[in-house]
Amino acid sequence: MSEITVLKLGGSVVTKKSEAGVIDTARIRELAAQIAPIAKSVPLVIVHGAGSCGHPEAKAYHIQDGVTEKNAEGIAVTHFAVRRLNEEFVALLREEGVDAVCMHPFCSSLAQNGRLLYSGEEQIKAMLNLGVVPVLHGDVVMDTVRGAVIVSGDQIVPAMAKALGATRVGVATDVPGVLSEGSVVPVITRENVGSIDLGDSSNTDVTGGMRGKVEELLLLADAGISSHLFHISRVMDFLEDHEHGGTTVR
Repeated sequence: MSEITVLKLGGSVVTKKSEAGVIDTARIRELAAQIAPIAKSVPLVIVHGAGSCGHPEAKAYHIQDGVTEKNAEGIAVTHFAVRRLNEEFVALLREEGVDAVCMHPFCSSLAQNGRLLYSGEEQIKAMLNLGVVPVLHGDVVMDTVRGAVIVSGDQIVPAMAKALGATRVGVATDVPGVLSEGSVVPVITRENVGSIDLGDSSNTDVTGGMRGKVEELLLLADAGISSHLFHISRVMDFLEDHEHGGTTVR
């Protein structure tokens, strides 16, 4: 198998985050057309955030605090919300000729105290060997300690990249990279992250916003895999290995 790319698309770019449950179909269709040529030629794993399809439900049922019989109803409610988004995304990829399939973490993953133990990597390896493009997403996942938890796309990306030995990892958001005092930080490492004011994302949610993204990608960097954060308009630049004007975490 040739070099594997993992591409994450933020929930804020695939849904309208100010409108609960509204999928940004036009944006996804545009992204699908851009991704298709690459997806047909290199092994690609796509992960997308939940945005307004999942975060409102997770908050309403307090899934992020753990699940007991009292709020277990929220498992299905939250999963169905993100599943609907995932199925729409995959359908639009398939319209562009990509052999994409839904890969729901709820059905394939297990967590322990909020961290993934297993994320379906063996199934995904088998898919990639056949030229299939798995599309994962932030989801509610059963947890051996807390009953169930929200596992973000930001956590899935490094877990998947490490398990697959991915060589290229990109995270596309609605901002041009990691911002500090209004400017893009070109490189983040363990050595300089403490001096950078990450602040809080304007779209901070149950999965931690931009700070959560950076923390997860630093864990990936600890494993020797660099990653890139950039604006959604630069997806093609990343996929074609061109300068994307964003942030590299290494």
